[in-house]
Amino acid sequence: MTDALGMLGAGLGLALAPGNLLLCLVGVALGTLVGVLPGLGPVATIALLLPVTFGLQPAGALIMLAGIYYGAQYGSSTTAILLRVPGEASGVVTAQEGHMLARQGRAGPALGIAALASLMGGVIAAVVLALLLAPLARFAVAFGPAETAGLMLLGVAAAVALAPVPLLAGSALAAIGALLGIVGTDVAGGRPRFTFGIPELADGIGFIPLAMGLFGVAELIRALGGGEAGRQAAPVGSPWPGRADIASSAGPAFRGSVIGAAIGLLPGASTLLAALAAQAAERGVFRRGGRWGQGEMAGVAAPEAANNAAAQSSFAPLLALGLPANAVMAVLAGAMFLQGVAPGPAVVAERPDLVGAIIVSMLIGNAMLVALNLPFIGLWAALLRLPMRLLAAVVMVLSCAGLWASSGSVFDLWLLLGFSLLGWALLRAGLEPTPLLIGFVLAAPFEEALRRALVLARGDWWVFVVEPASALLLGAAAGVTTLSAARRSLARR
Repeated sequence: MTDALGMLGAGLGLALAPGNLLLCLVGVALGTLVGVLPGLGPVATIALLLPVTFGLQPAGALIMLAGIYYGAQYGSSTTAILLRVPGEASGVVTAQEGHMLARQGRAGPALGIAALASLMGGVIAAVVLALLLAPLARFAVAFGPAETAGLMLLGVAAAVALAPVPLLAGSALAAIGALLGIVGTDVAGGRPRFTFGIPELADGIGFIPLAMGLFGVAELIRALGGGEAGRQAAPVGSPWPGRADIASSAGPAFRGSVIGAAIGLLPGASTLLAALAAQAAERGVFRRGGRWGQGEMAGVAAPEAANNAAAQSSFAPLLALGLPANAVMAVLAGAMFLQGVAPGPAVVAERPDLVGAIIVSMLIGNAMLVALNLPFIGLWAALLRLPMRLLAAVVMVLSCAGLWASSGSVFDLWLLLGFSLLGWALLRAGLEPTPLLIGFVLAAPFEEALRRALVLARGDWWVFVVEPASALLLGAAAGVTTLSAARRSLARR
């Protein structure tokens, strides 16, 4: 508790700085916007905005990018309820009951409950984050290089296991990402690796063109052919729920918050998994006699609280362990590296003001989101009529201009084009590119930990089995992969 209060106290002044408050507002507003507009998402938006963060201080940049992530969870409920077309994956669960309520003329109360439940989820997740970061960081500091390498392998294994792709394809994507991550100059030997004589690759492949291409431009290309943004939305009405709606939703929102905050701590977990778990708990345990399938308000409150809580608690593995839990965290890890801040236990110990500012900004940002969502729900609904082709063209031009301004390299623009086509091809094939990005982000630190472990063990590879923590982590990685393979095999049968 003392560590949490000290961290929050150190970050309070930084979070309340006028510039950072403005960036928090910009982040949550952009997050709501990309959540509302089908085809866009937080991963794409954060990737596209990476060049903008070069001119910002680390605290302001991370506050804005974090706001985009959890803000998108709010905005997604608008399209999920009004159109049954979620702007974010986790909105699929909300759409099941929320759209039924909208068809009954109760879209306004459903949207209000979604906003209030998300607020509860965000507050509970921020408290969990503050309480757990310091203990997790102390736990990670005790890790040696062998344990660190094992932890990273576990993270990749979990990401592959939970990705909605075949296990072999996910493993191949992670391996491709790792190969892309070690392109450049070998730090130990000073020799070029996989550069194929191209001078621009001597410093490695840039994170910005890769992330922007795979998740930004590729998603926009796919959205151009979706045709979902023009569907007719249900009328909104007053967004203020009545006492009966609040009373029936308070319990599901609290339980969803706890479930989501717990699932967000797991490497490889997602907001969709949190929303599904929260709804399953309500349907199977707590509200078995509800009006499921006919418009149950608990089916809006529980998943909305869970997805927002999971979005914020997923910062714990990144900040305390240096382990990105999902694609958004992988992009944020890249953003931290670009700002000269390495995610992991060192940032919790050496920059408590930065970590505390991020947590305090979450509390402020969630309050801002309620203020943005409840009074302006009609405005967000009107944005659903914005032509996607116009939005995509503007974003693509600005993305290329931002990349050019940040690097001044024509080669990076060609990389952006190549990774955009690769991302679009993966999406067309039904392959989620998240394992590739996580493999890319973890390749360099994994290689460093592997080398250090072997140097300390004088080249003895058994060090990874002899060390108990390392052996346990490797066993967990093998177990996760085996369970995933078995589950998929049973599903096919």
